[in-house]
Amino acid sequence: MVVEHYISELLYRYNCVVVPNFGAFLTQRTSARINDITNTFFAPAKSISFNEQLISNDGLLVSYIAEAEKSSFEDILSKIETITKQWKSTLNAGEKLSLKNIGLLWNNAENRIQFQPFYEVNYLTSSFGLSSFKSIPVTREVLKEEVEAIEEKIPFIISPEKREKTRFRPYLKYAAILLLAISVGFTGYQVFNNGLQSQQVVREDAKKEVERQIQEATFFNTAPLELPTVSVDAVSTASVKVEEAAKHHIVAGAFRVKANADRKIASLQSKGYKAAYYGTNAYGLHVVTYDRFTDPKKALTELRRIKGSESKDAWLLSEK
Repeated sequence: MVVEHYISELLYRYNCVVVPNFGAFLTQRTSARINDITNTFFAPAKSISFNEQLISNDGLLVSYIAEAEKSSFEDILSKIETITKQWKSTLNAGEKLSLKNIGLLWNNAENRIQFQPFYEVNYLTSSFGLSSFKSIPVTREVLKEEVEAIEEKIPFIISPEKREKTRFRPYLKYAAILLLAISVGFTGYQVFNNGLQSQQVVREDAKKEVERQIQEATFFNTAPLELPTVSVDAVSTASVKVEEAAKHHIVAGAFRVKANADRKIASLQSKGYKAAYYGTNAYGLHVVTYDRFTDPKKALTELRRIKGSESKDAWLLSEK
């Protein structure tokens, strides 16, 4: 029977474990701590101490061992007394008694028991899994101070031989600077010239694109549905191909290229409209109409229908 094994198990749950006729092992909670010398961090734990004056049997250790060993209370008590007599004999002989996971005991000069606990086991259950560890100290500032001290002690010396070898190097330096300036200037001029040419090409391309879009664009009047009549004075009578009595025209669009206007007329005529070529307006655009009317009321009625079914951009052109 290993008594110290059962003592170790009870120290996890109790703060005092009495060994009859020998002494009591006591535990006390300690906070986390740091060893400044070894830079070791320790988790919260239970510190163990020994009191040889507490020898009265409280029944805790004997009952626990009796239940574990499936034996009687009296039998276990007798075995514990035998073991404690052996422990005392070892101590009285001047030897040290080592109890596994608990600590080391010995007698001093006054024949009193001394105790040194072992720290391998932490009996505080709330600190389970938290082991001690060491941290490497940061010596950044110390190293910086050492380097600064070395730099102050070591002077910076240039030997005459090195100065003799580098006597012609300033001229080479100036020549290199001159070549670099010429190279940079030439490169800058090329970049600037290429930039001007690129900008000219971009402007010409943009101009061509705008002209192409204007030629294919259709211009519409964006006025509301109930538009006031528009008077046209500058339309050439030679280019008008509609009946003279029909003064109210529903305009379909205006085109820069005459061929586009002709295609629009053919498209509208295929849909059943009386499309016709009206002429050119003040902007030189070729005007195409859906239909023309002598009665303004009929013209407005047809305009509403076309805006609802064909194109919302259609508008009414009325001559004076």
